[in-house]
Amino acid sequence: MSLLSGPPHVITVGAALLGQALDAQAVTRTEVAWRPPLPGTGDAVATVLADPRRAAANERAVGRLTSARPHLVGVRRAQEALDLPPRTFLHAGPPITWERASGPMRGALIGAALLEGYAADEAEAVERLSSGRVRLEPCHHHRAVGPMAGVVSPSMWLFEVRDAEHGGTAFCSLNEGLGKVLRYGAYGSEVLERLRWMEEVLGPALAAALAVSGPLDLRALIAQALQMGDELHNRNRAATSLLLRDLAPALVEAAPATAAEVLRFAAGNDHFFLNAGMAAAKVSTDAARGVPGSSMVVAMARNGTDFGVQVSGLGERWFTGPAGVPDGLYLGAYGPDDANPDIGDSTITETAGLGGFAMAASPAIVRFVGGEVGDAVAATRSMYEITLAEHPAYQIPGLGFRGTPVGIDVALVARTGLLPVVNTGIAGRVAGTGQVGAGLVSPPAEAFTSALAALTEAAVKP
Repeated sequence: MSLLSGPPHVITVGAALLGQALDAQAVTRTEVAWRPPLPGTGDAVATVLADPRRAAANERAVGRLTSARPHLVGVRRAQEALDLPPRTFLHAGPPITWERASGPMRGALIGAALLEGYAADEAEAVERLSSGRVRLEPCHHHRAVGPMAGVVSPSMWLFEVRDAEHGGTAFCSLNEGLGKVLRYGAYGSEVLERLRWMEEVLGPALAAALAVSGPLDLRALIAQALQMGDELHNRNRAATSLLLRDLAPALVEAAPATAAEVLRFAAGNDHFFLNAGMAAAKVSTDAARGVPGSSMVVAMARNGTDFGVQVSGLGERWFTGPAGVPDGLYLGAYGPDDANPDIGDSTITETAGLGGFAMAASPAIVRFVGGEVGDAVAATRSMYEITLAEHPAYQIPGLGFRGTPVGIDVALVARTGLLPVVNTGIAGRVAGTGQVGAGLVSPPAEAFTSALAALTEAAVKP
């Protein structure tokens, strides 16, 4: 029997209230999930979907992403690892100047200038940064990522992650812990003291431990952490525990004089693994770059002013829109008026199929970012509509071990009107404030529609 035969049958699209009314009348109906494309994108979507290269290109790009095998292989100084020149600072997100930088970005840059001895005090740091005497470049342009402000200066130590499958390498700074920290724009004496301890003790100890332990398989660790309740962006409790379990024996052997304080510091911060996980996500998405005709996103990043995306088939170009203010839970007396627009490279986790895309694996995350458990499950389910694949290693027990949605397709974002789900920390808008909360944020549609327009220009006509 078809819908055109038998008793009357109603098909509803949207209009949930009407559908519920029909259900109350025991009317037989079929609900069709459909949304209009993002405004003004209909022709562009049709052009990109018709590009004869697209299907094979996206299959290749997402296949390279999901087959990446990130391993933690070392901890190195930024100056050495990235060949970072003096008076050059890296930052999160797309390119930005001091004049357009937000409060937390400025605070982190001031702190880095003080840390490196480029300035004697805050006023001198501001003068040197505003005059261009310190060069600012995105972390992503140097195979690196940084959480929140993401500022990296030459003396800082970085996690080094290598892709055992495709050979790429990516880096991320070490996690400072909680409270007032540089990544949230704080730069007081306690922040600088902690960073100097990290430079003198934490970095060398971790480097020595990894020299003893050998490479650690982060893909396997992330897969296990997902099944223990992490989503690997704002909940890293299991992943941190697993990492410390693997590192502790080597740490005690390689750095016995400092092992206890290093382990105490790391164990006191449930987000310690985040930075290694970000580098793992970065090296995985980088493996998918440069595939002509691919409409798959390989980076999403924010600098506190702009939200930007990069697409596999469009080279190193950034497509941006204004960063939004997250909606979530606030600490203490802080509220939305205290929040800075979204900031950080940590959206590389969502780009790789983790974070907001894996919230169904982490019911406890709602206690950190707000909402209900059902919202977390619904968020993950919706992301299957805008992605190209399910990750073969990163699986969600609560969804029958279905792989996380991975491989954001710009064309599918425009066609469905669904924007990627991002969960994030919230930085105070005033430099020096630190973290004020955590929540969910939607990227600006402009970033995806402008990328779609560029794909249209580059499309090969069938």
